[in-house]
Amino acid sequence: MEFQWTIFAFVVIVALVSALALGAAIVFEAFRRRFNHAHAEGHPIFEDPSSLKQVPCPYIFDPAEKYISLIIPAFNEEHRLPGALDETINYLQQRAAKDKSFSYEVVIVDDGSADGTKRVAFDFVKKYTVENVRVILLGRNHGKGEAIRKGMLHSRGELLLMLDADGATKVDDLEKLENQIHTVAKRELGGSSASDSSLQISDFPIAAFGSRAHLEDKALATFALCLRGSGTATF
Repeated sequence: MEFQWTIFAFVVIVALVSALALGAAIVFEAFRRRFNHAHAEGHPIFEDPSSLKQVPCPYIFDPAEKYISLIIPAFNEEHRLPGALDETINYLQQRAAKDKSFSYEVVIVDDGSADGTKRVAFDFVKKYTVENVRVILLGRNHGKGEAIRKGMLHSRGELLLMLDADGATKVDDLEKLENQIHTVAKRELGGSSASDSSLQISDFPIAAFGSRAHLEDKALATFALCLRGSGTATF
């Protein structure tokens, strides 16, 4: 009988210890997830690979510092990203050379890539400086939508443009979207006689969306172009 009670007591002790361990594990996991979420949603920083200086990320509701931000979500795009970036930056540089008021930044969001996407992105930062090209690392794959959201949240442009990393879109089609934005802005003025030069695009909550129709017979663009803190208008 005494032996049976000893076994029973041992089983009870083991069960209690297991329950306590399980409870502690649950509490620890809940704390870890909350900490990781807070860390992920904290104020991120950019690292300049040339100087290793850390540059605080801007926020979408800060005053715009650039005319346009091009957000490029990238997941395992080591081979296609260089061509897309070369074409995009060449276009932006040519446009800036013609128009001194035109300023830009390219924000590459590495969505947890397992290949050399990060290396390629930082090579472009080194080449064009962190003032013009920035990289956001998400650590793990969150999906394209979250990558775009992160990029737009921490961009500096008055206009925010999402551009795919595969180079399928002609970046010079951007001007078609800008023209649509200006058209809608004029319509919002209600037929006012205000001149084009007096228009501030950011005065109007507008978003413009194109499609990949340019890969077929009829073309527009594959862009989503938004304004800081914008609402939505489509065409």
